[in-house]
Amino acid sequence: MDISFTQNRELSWLKFNERVLDEADDKEVELFERLKFYSIFDTNLEEFFMVRVGSLEDLTRLKKKAVDNKSNMTPEKQLEAIMIECKRLYQKKDEVYKRIINDFKSEGIFISKVSDLDKKDYDTARFYFDSKIEPILNFQVVDRVRPFPRLPNLSINVIFNLVKERLNKKDRNYFGIIYVPDKIDRYLKVSQTSIVLLEDIIKEFGENVFDNYKCQSKHIMSVTRNADISYDDDDYDVDLDYRSYMKDVLKRRKRLQPVRLELDEQIEEEVFNLLLEKLSLKKESVFITSSPMRAGFIYDMLEDMPQSLIDKCSYNRFSPQESFMVDKNRPMIDQIDEKDILLSYPYESMDSVIRLLNEASEDESVISIKITLYRIAKDSEIAKALIRAAENGKEVFVLMELRARFDENNNIIWSSRLENAGCKIVYGFDDYKCHSKVCLITRIKNDKINYTSQVATGNYNEKTAKLYTDFSFMTSNKEIGIDVKEVFDNIMIGNLEGNYKHLLVSPKPMQERLDELINEQIKRQKETKDGYIRLKMNSISDRKLIDKLSEASNEGVKIDLLIRGITCILPGIKNRTENVNVHQIVGRFLEHHRVYQFGKSDNCKLFISSADFMTRNIRNRMEVACPIYQKDIKKRILEFMDIMFADDVKTRMMNSKGEYKKVEKKIGLIAQEKFIEISIKRAREKNKVKESRIIPNNINHNKFKNSKNKKNNFFDRLKHLFK
Repeated sequence: MDISFTQNRELSWLKFNERVLDEADDKEVELFERLKFYSIFDTNLEEFFMVRVGSLEDLTRLKKKAVDNKSNMTPEKQLEAIMIECKRLYQKKDEVYKRIINDFKSEGIFISKVSDLDKKDYDTARFYFDSKIEPILNFQVVDRVRPFPRLPNLSINVIFNLVKERLNKKDRNYFGIIYVPDKIDRYLKVSQTSIVLLEDIIKEFGENVFDNYKCQSKHIMSVTRNADISYDDDDYDVDLDYRSYMKDVLKRRKRLQPVRLELDEQIEEEVFNLLLEKLSLKKESVFITSSPMRAGFIYDMLEDMPQSLIDKCSYNRFSPQESFMVDKNRPMIDQIDEKDILLSYPYESMDSVIRLLNEASEDESVISIKITLYRIAKDSEIAKALIRAAENGKEVFVLMELRARFDENNNIIWSSRLENAGCKIVYGFDDYKCHSKVCLITRIKNDKINYTSQVATGNYNEKTAKLYTDFSFMTSNKEIGIDVKEVFDNIMIGNLEGNYKHLLVSPKPMQERLDELINEQIKRQKETKDGYIRLKMNSISDRKLIDKLSEASNEGVKIDLLIRGITCILPGIKNRTENVNVHQIVGRFLEHHRVYQFGKSDNCKLFISSADFMTRNIRNRMEVACPIYQKDIKKRILEFMDIMFADDVKTRMMNSKGEYKKVEKKIGLIAQEKFIEISIKRAREKNKVKESRIIPNNINHNKFKNSKNKKNNFFDRLKHLFK
C-alpha cells in the first residue's frame, strides 16, 4: 500500500483539534469566544479518547493486528504517536488558557485559584464549602477494608495523601477521595469580578472532612474511559428487541476500561503508582494540566457574566433569518410544488421544515410521512410534528437510528414516544448505521400521487441547525420522489443495494456512482484539459476514494478540497497529488455541509450529501446524496462554494507534510460573516421593513461588512452574487 501521499487518521484529527485551539489563541477573536474554543478543544479531546483511543486499545488485544492502510502503523504505534502528540497539545493548551485568563484580567474578571483570593473572597469560598458543598459530599478513605473505588467516566475527583497518627505505632499512609458533585455549578462567583472552580474549593478545604488524618498533599484528577461499543449481532441476545439491547449497551459504557488520567500537577511517586495500578494505566496515558478539565461548564459560566461584558466580548448576536425563498403566508407544499427550495443553516431558519411537517400533519391530502432520524433535539419540534401527524391518522414511518453515538439515550426516549403515538418505528440495519437525512411526504391529489421530498446534509435538530452550517433541499421533482420512496422501501426490506436513477445511496450504489463521476472528469481532462472536482465535507479517510482522487490528479484533474476535520490525503506530493489543494475553515459556526461538484460552472454535476468520504460513510452506512438540477439553486450553491474557497482569514491550507498554514490575506474575507450579512440583507429586502426591526440596535453593522476598496472588489467580480 502506497502511503507516500496519505497520513494517519487519528494524527490528522489531532491537527484539526489543534486548529480549534489556535482559534482560542487568536486575539482577533472575541475574548469570550476564545474561551469557548478552549472548551470545544477540551470536549473534542474527551470524545477522541473515549472513542478513537478506546478503539485502538481494543485493537491491541486482538491476536491479528490491524494495520492502518494510510500509515502502515499498528494500533500500538498509533497509540504511541497519539500520546506523544497529546503531551505537546496539553502543554499548548495550558499556555493558551493562561493567555486567555490574563486577557480576562484586563476586562476586570479574575478566574483564580482559591489560594490567590484576598481574605474577604477566601472567606466567602470557605463559607460556600461549609454550607453548600460539604453537606452533599461523597467521599471515602482507601485502605484494606475500603478498596479503591471505580471512578465514573469523566468524573472529577480530588485525591488526598493522608497520614494517620497511631499510638505507639508507626504512622500509616492512607488515601482519601472526594467526588466533585455534578449537581451544582462548577464555578463560584465569590464576587462580581472573581470566580473560582468547584474542584479548587474542594481541594482547598476538603481535607477537613477527613477527621483524625493529616493531609500531606492533594490533587485534582479525572479519568476518561473507553466508550467505544461494538454493535455486532453477537453482542446481544436475539430474544431482546433492539431498544432493550441499546439500553444495556449504555449501562455497559459506564464500566469500561480507563484510557486517560488527568492530574492538575505532578504527584508523589507513591500516589502516582497507586493510581496507575488501580486504573490499569501506563504512565504514557497520564497528562498533567494546569488548566480546567471537563471544560463544558464554560458556556454556563460565560452566560453568568455581566451583560455589558457579554455584549462587548462575544460575537454579535445573530438569529437565523427567514428564508428569502419561502413565503410564510402560503402553505409550504404549494410553494415546493412551484419550485425547489434550498435552506442554508444557520443563516436561514429551520422553521420552514418544521412548518412543512406541521402542515402535512393537518393536510387531508397527505397519506404518509416517512423520515430518517439520526440526532434530534431533546425537545424536538420535528418529533412533535410527527406525533401530531400520527394522531391525525397519517401513516408515519420513522427510521430511528439508536446507534447515534452519545445521543442513544435521547433517541431511545423519542422512539418510545413516537411508537406510543402510533408511528411505525424501525431501527435501521443490523450491521449498518443509517446516517441519511431524508423525508418523503406522499399525497393523493386529484387522483394523482404527489411526492414532496426533503434531503439535507445535517440532522433534523433545531439546536444544531443554529450552530452547524448545512443545506436543506425541498423538491416536488417526481423522479427524485420516486427515488426517495425507493430508499424507504429498501429500508423496510433491509436492501442496501437498491437501484436509483438520481440519488447516490451508500453503500454500494454510491461507491459505483462516485467512481463514475471521477472517471468522467478524468476523461474530460484528457479530451479538453478542463477536468475539475471540488468537494466540501467534514472528513476524508476512505482509502479507495483517496486513491481514485490521486489517479485523477495524476491525469491533470484539478481538485479543490475544503475539509474541516480528518484529512488523510496529503496534497502536493509529486506523481500522486500535485493537483490537489486542501483548505480548512474553523470559525464561528461548525462547517458541516457535504457538497460534491464534478466539473466547472453551470455544466457541473452537483450533489448535496449526508456522507463524508470516510469508509464508515461510503461503505458501512446508509447515506444519501441528492443531485441539484434547478438552475437558480445550483447557481446559489456554486457561488456559496466560491465564497467559502475565497475566505482568506479563517482558511488554512495544508502543505505536503499535513501541516496547516495561514493563507495570504488579500481581501480580508471571512466567509461565515459574509453569509450572515447576505442573510440579513435578504430578510430585510424580503420583508421591506426598517433595518432596526431585523437587526438588534447593539449590533456593530460594520463587523458584517468588508472594508471598501479591494475587499469589495472581489464581490464586484462575482456578478449577480446571491441576487
